[in-house]
Amino acid sequence: MIHISEADVYDVTIVGGGPAGLFSAFYSGLRELKTKIIEYHPFLGGKVNVYPEKIVWDIGAMPPLPGQQVVENMVQQGLTFDPEVVLNEEVVSIDKNEAGFFVVKASSGNVHYSKTVIVAVGGGILNPKRLPIANASDFENKNLHYTIKNLKDFKNKRVLISGGGNSATDWAKELSGIAKEVYIACRSDFSCHESQITYLQNHSVVCFTQTEIAELVANASGDRIEKVALKNRESGVKQYIPIDEVIVNHGYERDKSLLEDSPLDIQIFDHYFIAGSSSSESSISGLFAAGDILHHDGKLHLIAGAFQDAANAVNQAKLYLEPEATKTAMVSSHNEKLYGRNEKIVADLLRE
Repeated sequence: MIHISEADVYDVTIVGGGPAGLFSAFYSGLRELKTKIIEYHPFLGGKVNVYPEKIVWDIGAMPPLPGQQVVENMVQQGLTFDPEVVLNEEVVSIDKNEAGFFVVKASSGNVHYSKTVIVAVGGGILNPKRLPIANASDFENKNLHYTIKNLKDFKNKRVLISGGGNSATDWAKELSGIAKEVYIACRSDFSCHESQITYLQNHSVVCFTQTEIAELVANASGDRIEKVALKNRESGVKQYIPIDEVIVNHGYERDKSLLEDSPLDIQIFDHYFIAGSSSSESSISGLFAAGDILHHDGKLHLIAGAFQDAANAVNQAKLYLEPEATKTAMVSSHNEKLYGRNEKIVADLLRE
């Protein structure tokens, strides 16, 4: 039997360092729980890092900000109470030992022990769905993109976006005032907010529905896309559009191995999501979920929803560890750790 010292055991171990994981860490600190974050990537912030210039609108009481600023704010808040942070660590399974501790194993061979676990892996490891065209990989890192790091790179360019969700239409909206021409092709019908469609139609963005990329035509030297063949899936008709840049936003591959390879009998919804409650509980006592990985009937797939999941998960973890504890944390502004910071904010406001 392996001896585990108390110093090696955390109250809460959070698997995933995106919005849900970071807010879980913050709220866990409020509730004075010894906390660890384990993140696969060498950075915190999750999928928001993929969209550093995308404007994020859906966090209440916060003005629209580019993704990079949102990440910086979330990381600063998440690290307020100095949780242990382990980066570049891929969690491959979660189990429970005979002592009742969760055993969180990593591909590195490292083993992490915890009294409770919050799974906050979102859509899984960030692997964008590649364009299923034979020669697509020839143009990656040239003029075929799966994300946008700098909007200025598309100035006065002819840009085609493939995708019909909110991320794709957001890019079309942002680029409509920068690029020379913007086309957006959706393989079915658009699945974004109605206001996005209205905006695109009113700002000269050419929208194609039931349309997919059928062919990428290279230039004479063969190193860049010169034309794209768009095929209407209903009529079969193809049309060729001269293009400078292609952006593909078809979502991300979901890595199901963590839940599939964990010995625990975690109830799963739709082959990937953790089937849980609106209080972020899972089918395993002491294991909770937050963010996009969690499914329940009232689930809200927004960053704001991830924050609520996180607070619920931490509150349930606290009660699991201390059944006599209050059901929720006190208002964060009353916490001693934040008191000095709040005083400074108020003083700065009074000086303005």
